[in-house]
Amino acid sequence: ILSPIEQSIKQKLEAVGTPLKDWNIRINRGILTGYNEAFIIDKAKRDELIEIDPKSAEIIRPILRGRDIKRYSYDFVDLYLICTFPSKHYDIDNYPAVRDYLLTFGKRKLEQSGVKDIDGISGNNARKKTNNKWFETQDSIAYWDDFSKPKVVWADIAIEPNFIQINETMYFNNTCYMMVGAPDWLVDYLNSDIVRWYFPLIATDLGEKGTRYFKQFVERIPVPTQFNGNFQSIFKLTDEEMNCISSSSNE
Repeated sequence: ILSPIEQSIKQKLEAVGTPLKDWNIRINRGILTGYNEAFIIDKAKRDELIEIDPKSAEIIRPILRGRDIKRYSYDFVDLYLICTFPSKHYDIDNYPAVRDYLLTFGKRKLEQSGVKDIDGISGNNARKKTNNKWFETQDSIAYWDDFSKPKVVWADIAIEPNFIQINETMYFNNTCYMMVGAPDWLVDYLNSDIVRWYFPLIATDLGEKGTRYFKQFVERIPVPTQFNGNFQSIFKLTDEEMNCISSSSNE
């Protein structure tokens, strides 16, 4: 239940802003491997595979997780993804070092069988049943090239807005989302006090764990046609309404 002043702020934001879902942008989540233990490797393993076969570098790329994403920044912890996406139709025999490494986990465990392995292990070792090959990631994404484009990235669960603009090639697991086609100033708006105040009104609150920044919630955020940092002027907010937003953001 909102107070009269909170209702007024909400109405002004929604009257001026256009929901992100109506913008000419694309929002997609990161990659679901189905078996992170095999497909996400550390720097030592990456260097080892490339030393054995330099061609391995073609399908090994840096990856971030939701926990690595911060507001305006990220912590790269030297993790890498084996990018054998089904849509790319790789011949794994062209990458013998990566092939042999993946086989150490057992082909049956890597098959997307959807059943327990013969040793009774389930979970990540029983990937969703698809037509993908044993060495391919579970996701058959069609937007793999978006990871090489300028993009706004954020974690799916966070205490506060945690958006960052990343222009270099970077991959993400399925605890992150990315947006391509956004104007340069959008990340500043999404990290602003106005969005920090508004977002809990439309998203699922997890208490001390944070708020769900899932696509279905983020795409409902009302966004003005431009943002110069002065949202009081853009949304015609009164001083009292600005104080309400500031007080909420400092709690």
